[in-house]
Amino acid sequence: MRLLCADDDPDIRTILTLALRLDPRFDVETFASGTDLLTAVRQTGADAVLLDVQMPDPDGLATCRALKADPVTAQIPVVFLSASTAPAVLAQTTAVGAVACLEKPFDPLTLAGTVKRVLAC
Repeated sequence: MRLLCADDDPDIRTILTLALRLDPRFDVETFASGTDLLTAVRQTGADAVLLDVQMPDPDGLATCRALKADPVTAQIPVVFLSASTAPAVLAQTTAVGAVACLEKPFDPLTLAGTVKRVLAC
């Protein structure tokens, strides 16, 4: 399963890569911005996308909107990562089409399993 992840924090990108690769079925690529992720997903595709809600322009919500507006990428499931899972944040992520919003900090040892569960794979 090809997972593309965008987070502006280089440490989080490293942790995401290491944590998700604990499951050998995940092929993980990370990006520092939503723009870079959008370019990659349009060029090479993805089975799922993980996005930080609070990245610099474009933020995760805008990145998800762009994915969902494009017929080529609209069906790719999106999972958000957020420091806040307050009801307002969850409502925003659901409104833009996300399948889940996971809270940061996450447990690197269980992240791959959690992602598999929310993606039902």
